[in-house]
Amino acid sequence: MDLENQTRVTKFILVGFPGSLSMRAAVFLMFLVAYILTVAENVIIILLVQQNRSLHKPMYFFLANLSFLETWYISVTVPKLLFSFWSRSNSISFTHCMIQLYFFIALMCTECVLLAAMAYDRYVAICRPLHYPTIMSHGLCFRLALGSWAIGFGISLAKIYFISRLSFCGPNVINHFFCDISPVLNLSCTDMSVAELVDFVLALIIFLFPLSITVLSYGCILATVLRMPTGKQKALSTCASHFVVVTIFYSATIFMYARPRAIHAFNMNKVISIFYAIVTPAFNPFIYCLRNREVKEALKKLMYCQAIRSD
Repeated sequence: MDLENQTRVTKFILVGFPGSLSMRAAVFLMFLVAYILTVAENVIIILLVQQNRSLHKPMYFFLANLSFLETWYISVTVPKLLFSFWSRSNSISFTHCMIQLYFFIALMCTECVLLAAMAYDRYVAICRPLHYPTIMSHGLCFRLALGSWAIGFGISLAKIYFISRLSFCGPNVINHFFCDISPVLNLSCTDMSVAELVDFVLALIIFLFPLSITVLSYGCILATVLRMPTGKQKALSTCASHFVVVTIFYSATIFMYARPRAIHAFNMNKVISIFYAIVTPAFNPFIYCLRNREVKEALKKLMYCQAIRSD
């Protein structure tokens, strides 16, 4: 059949998590708790950094940016997912699908660059401590954060431009719980080689360049720490949380996106997507706070002040 005679898809059906009513209720409750917990954790971190002068440092400035990002990151997918559990028609329009995909990719790409900026901050703090206040000035921190957001949203705009120009003629069922790149590409009824190539090249750029900066920063940090006569454990402890977050983030994202062909193992896609779209944002605040003395002290101070006010 000619492409001109085929009907263009105007909406998609998200399969989500089918199953019995009891199973859907259990999964709904699990995702609802994860969402509320993630938003609350990240809002608390943002407030702590904003209200405590002891946390007005570059490391916590970037941490607040990361918390703000992950609040929106999980909000791009989970509210729609929660609504779908009790909706008769789990459909999403083509326009809304592209918007969801745009913001999901944009926030993921922004996180890549932001994590690299945080790694550079740790490099300067440990390898060039005497020059740290001069190098990591307010102006540079602001430019690094702004650049992270600009690069992430710019890369996503280029990806979505080529994906949105594809024709979708049916079927319109996406075996996923949100509009992700691979499931959407597999529904295209036209040649998607250009869109796939652009997606693959930009994915390599946005992953490999920040990852290279992160690896080089940690390589220099390790070399410096090994030469320290004392204080090795203290120096490494300031990087441990960030290193764990980076490892989890890149392990999941490279597995999912650093390949040119659309992925067909959709059930595995959904499992991995739950991990990096829901589980990781929920655990990142715990990872940062539980291993950070200054954040824990600021949190105790906040709780103490709230207790006094309530009394």
